[in-house]
Amino acid sequence: MAATILAVRTWPADEYTRVTLEMDSELKAEHFTLENPNRLVVDIDGLSMSSKLDDLVSKIRPNDPYIASVRIGQNRPDVVRMVLDLKQPIAPQVFTLKPIGEYKYRLVLDLYPQVAQDPLVAIANSFQDEDPLADVLENLAQNPPSTAPVPSVEGQKLPTNPPIASKPTAPPEPPAMAAPTPSSRPVLVALDPGHGGEDPGAIGPRGTREKDIVLSIARRLKKLIDAQPNMRAYLTRDNDYFVPLHVRVQKARRVKADLFISIHADAWIKPSARGSSIYALSQNGATSTTARLLAQKENNADLIGGVNLGSHNKQVAKVLLELSTTAQINDSMKVGGNVLSEIGKINRLHKKSVERAGFAVLKAPDIPSILVETAFISNPEEERLLRSSSHQDRIARAMLTGITGYFASSPGLARRA
Repeated sequence: MAATILAVRTWPADEYTRVTLEMDSELKAEHFTLENPNRLVVDIDGLSMSSKLDDLVSKIRPNDPYIASVRIGQNRPDVVRMVLDLKQPIAPQVFTLKPIGEYKYRLVLDLYPQVAQDPLVAIANSFQDEDPLADVLENLAQNPPSTAPVPSVEGQKLPTNPPIASKPTAPPEPPAMAAPTPSSRPVLVALDPGHGGEDPGAIGPRGTREKDIVLSIARRLKKLIDAQPNMRAYLTRDNDYFVPLHVRVQKARRVKADLFISIHADAWIKPSARGSSIYALSQNGATSTTARLLAQKENNADLIGGVNLGSHNKQVAKVLLELSTTAQINDSMKVGGNVLSEIGKINRLHKKSVERAGFAVLKAPDIPSILVETAFISNPEEERLLRSSSHQDRIARAMLTGITGYFASSPGLARRA
């Protein structure tokens, strides 16, 4: 019997577009690309045409950066051919995922650009008319990070020269000034809204999705940070799409962030659980059973969101396994304590001290990193607060105060290095 398509989904984003076909059984697919014009052809075995496949055609959005249109037909018995007409050349990944959580079998098409998106582009584009960050980018162009900047896929490459924010034209300067020192550049905070795309995170009693709430809070915090003198923020995801855990870490390292904050909303089987928590990395086991279970849950995001494990190269594996330094953990505990204290002024605390566990997303060895559980989305009252714009603002302002307090009392690990 032919397999049944249960759902089709698209997740367009500047970094890449994902197309997902969810099915009741695992299927095999072969793919190839064509040029002039650019197309991706996918042949799916064991499948017949259905109304769900027709739905995919209508789900392609006009603003999709990569897909112009989709054509689907029965190529031969039990083989459906999908032809994706493309707006630009791509480096595709096509892979299958086994059932997990609410999902059945999934066939995933990830359409990456042939030239990988560089995190520095996002910063440059955000502040093209401002001067301070141009020095940061110029310094990075002259002294590129030694670690892998952005994971790539087969057929994809990274731009060799980071873009430099444009400066107003001015008369020639007197000769050679010294290159900017680390302390002269703006403080750069990487904000990491958890989950996204295929991975909704926790879901509240009213259907509130964690991925939406934490992105909203991160955007509010970014605006507050960008408004501070000599501070800038960078989002590891700026829309609703999935970012693997190791990519979040690598993005922060690529832009040489001074601080990494992963933002989440907690959940528990009992709706009575409530309160905010802060977590840092542990090298030697979790500080509590709750911390250990939470780390396991958050580390499963890659399984739910869907990572092509076959594409991981040795460099990616190194990032995933690399343990952070003692200095990173010490600084993480400091900033975590500051943020926890400020959040405690606006919301009940679930844990009154910073807890530690083996969170994969906190493993940047040279950047202080914390994970903030803003509240329990599974608690009806806290879900209501998390949905409130005014409460999201209060959370963002509390986090800002904690961040600025940390940098006022300490230069930070990244800046010392």
